[in-house]
Amino acid sequence: MPINSTTSTRLKKGSSIAAAAIALVAAWEGVRTVAYKDIVGVPTVCFGETRGVKMGDRYTMEECRAMLGDGLVEFEAGMRACLTKPDSIPEKPYVAFLSLSYNIGTRAFCGSTVARRANVGDIRGACNAITMWDRAGGRVVQGLVNRRAEERKICLQGAI
Repeated sequence: MPINSTTSTRLKKGSSIAAAAIALVAAWEGVRTVAYKDIVGVPTVCFGETRGVKMGDRYTMEECRAMLGDGLVEFEAGMRACLTKPDSIPEKPYVAFLSLSYNIGTRAFCGSTVARRANVGDIRGACNAITMWDRAGGRVVQGLVNRRAEERKICLQGAI
């Protein structure tokens, strides 16, 4: 996964944070190499990628893996930009926050209660706020309820 050396990152190739983030996101997003419409009708491909996707797009597994790595780096940069002390966040909450950011987008993450609580040092409260993000298209989606429960569980394992 390419790392932008001008941007601070905790997703160093081969690091436990990178491995945990890839495993968590890939498990919940699943992978489809041909574009499809997600639950709210957004064209999606590979591991939940929506940016620039058009119906009919096709990718190899290698391209999907690269897209996931690049996406995590981009979403980490966006997430870090709105966290006041990203390097002081313990590893497991950091991974959970990155998974959430990847799924809901940088803007939503940065405006979330999760980010606000993390920024005042309330990591446990930030972990608990993850479960607020259980809707798609205005309705509760069981898959998101399940994903948020897992992200919260991982987050709390590392909360101080």
